[in-house]
Amino acid sequence: MPRQFYVYILASRIGGTIYVGVTNDLVRRIFEHKSKEVEGFTLRYGVDRLVYFEVYDDVENAIRREKRLKKWPREWKIRLIEEHNPDWNDLYPEIAGPP
Repeated sequence: MPRQFYVYILASRIGGTIYVGVTNDLVRRIFEHKSKEVEGFTLRYGVDRLVYFEVYDDVENAIRREKRLKKWPREWKIRLIEEHNPDWNDLYPEIAGPP
């Protein structure tokens, strides 16, 4: 089975602080953010709501996309989120499955 890579956007709340990241295990990585295991920006600003993600089969393309998104103006990131998730719902329960 081919590996998958994920570019994701977290937010602190609707219209709040935004963080863009990349990982090869989306469920694990978001759990780490939510359980405050990740030091730095997301912990400091309370950013742990998964509001958007993309799936890639190639790590280079995922990293390239992450870097591109990080350079985007905030308004573009908000537009991308709201095109796919207008209410900024936390998508983590959908990807994590039943507890």
